[in-house]
Amino acid sequence: MLQVNIDKAIAEIAAISDQLPGVVTIHDIRDWSVAWMSDRGLKGLNVSPDEIFGKTADEYYPRFFNADDAEDYVPKLMNLLQSKNDDEILTFFQQVKLHSGKDWTWHMSSVKVLLRDEDGQPVLVIAMSFPIDAMHHMTSKAARLLEENNFLRKNFHLFAKLSSREKEILKCMALGMSSAETALQLFISQNTVETHRKNIRQKLKTGSYYEVCQYARAFDLI
Repeated sequence: MLQVNIDKAIAEIAAISDQLPGVVTIHDIRDWSVAWMSDRGLKGLNVSPDEIFGKTADEYYPRFFNADDAEDYVPKLMNLLQSKNDDEILTFFQQVKLHSGKDWTWHMSSVKVLLRDEDGQPVLVIAMSFPIDAMHHMTSKAARLLEENNFLRKNFHLFAKLSSREKEILKCMALGMSSAETALQLFISQNTVETHRKNIRQKLKTGSYYEVCQYARAFDLI
């Protein structure tokens, strides 16, 4: 009975896929295989259905998708699958390797649960993806957000070592304020500021002003 429901759900999407503006992909999450993809997607990747349908995540994702992006959206996808709300939608940016070029192409994708089994467990998820290359300002923003998110995830353990006062001074450092200006701003001595600045660099393991600014941006200090 489950397979009948799977076939029916896929057939219903396939019947209207040509009328939809984006690429439609359906995954069977029991093994994360590609259960179906619209013709627009197959043409974009330059693959046949036989090359991609039934392929597992290990075979499919490394070939076409940037792994750095997956570190961000896969945990969110796992949370989506644990939700009992069938209307809940996850939207994220991802980079895709299309056959027409060597560079990554930015897409915005939205995912939701398409089918559950009799126990209420997700079986199929449906994704719709839209290229955003023509929108250069969006592409730049997506790349910047991904870079900041990756930086945050990799350096959270260092940032967590800072005290509240050190975070205030880190913000001042990122804004280009001198020790004297920071002392006036926070009503503390200049020597205290310089000691904090030294400790901040040691805890964050950096002497780079650029990296100081990265910390401030990634952790929403500026």
